[in-house]
Amino acid sequence: MTSTLKQITLRHVLVENKKFIGLQFYPNKVINALTKELTDISWSNEYDLFLLPNCAKNLNTIFNTYRGVAWVNCKYFFPNRPVSKGVNEPINIKRKKATAKPLDWQPCPESYIQKLELKRYALNTANTYVSNFEKYINHFHPKPKDTLNENDIRSYLEYLIKQGYSDSSLNQAVNSIKFYYELVLGMPNRFYHIERPRKKQTLPKVISKEEAKALVGSTNNIKHKCIASLLYSSGLRRAEVINLKLSDIDSSRMLIHVKNAKGGKDRCTLLGDNMLKDLRTYFKKHRPKEYLFEGQHGGKYSSTSIGRVISAAGKVACIRIKVTPHILRHSFATHLLESGVDLRYIQSLLGHSSSKTTEIYTHVAVNQLSVIKNLLD
Repeated sequence: MTSTLKQITLRHVLVENKKFIGLQFYPNKVINALTKELTDISWSNEYDLFLLPNCAKNLNTIFNTYRGVAWVNCKYFFPNRPVSKGVNEPINIKRKKATAKPLDWQPCPESYIQKLELKRYALNTANTYVSNFEKYINHFHPKPKDTLNENDIRSYLEYLIKQGYSDSSLNQAVNSIKFYYELVLGMPNRFYHIERPRKKQTLPKVISKEEAKALVGSTNNIKHKCIASLLYSSGLRRAEVINLKLSDIDSSRMLIHVKNAKGGKDRCTLLGDNMLKDLRTYFKKHRPKEYLFEGQHGGKYSSTSIGRVISAAGKVACIRIKVTPHILRHSFATHLLESGVDLRYIQSLLGHSSSKTTEIYTHVAVNQLSVIKNLLD
């Protein structure tokens, strides 16, 4: 009962065609006092709720006002999108910088961006949606976007196919278009007859253990060595390495805490003895302040820089394929599986929601294939 008293539930409220955020909570002097201090707050006898105009700024204000006092329950406010309970971070979706856009280029509608913010989509996902939707509406400009139909979308997808877009890019384009009509305009399943590309079953690219160790040893400095080591020995995604903070390294339990990862999930992964020694050497030399890996002028390390570091180290190590950060993650999972680690533990270390995603590594693991004798031998 105590946890219920310290909880604020957000609800969607529509009053005279205006959208509001409804705040519902059990009587509490502290929460009540904080609520009355909010700008533009009002009480509705009809809904028995405090009401605040529905916008990204006010949603951020709610999270900031009650942080440390009460848990903001978004179960009914974001019904179709899981929100990490441990995060409540301010929303900050930025448009990508326009590069040589035409003068009559149509930007993404503010309502589209606000919906992405309110649903707490990951920043990279939101930017992808915005970029794809802008390409779509400008393809038909000056035709109004709300008058476009299924045939228009099919013709646009055909255009993308002729331009050489991959199946993944085509699916992203469809998702960005459906998001506008179904979620922003509130027309569910309007384009459910739009055909998607058939999903291909591609196997992940991996390198051997010896190649992975050679790559780590081919890095230029201790900072690059630590980045490559974390990608391989802990199975981290590139974005997860960038977002790691000093407090996420748990040397007492030999774990790395990965917070607010893909899908808003938290998890723990492995921290080896050698990895910890290298991290301590790196810390003494570079003295990062907040993030484990920071740029020259502070802040998060660049995603592009990580890609270059791994690619360059792969070339120096004479690895036959171009190595990316995600190939090191694939190799981490495959080598664990080959070592006899249970698939369920690997799923947990990788942060996969479904075991089917992790099972793909059974197709590239060679430990079972090696016991089968070739018919010509």
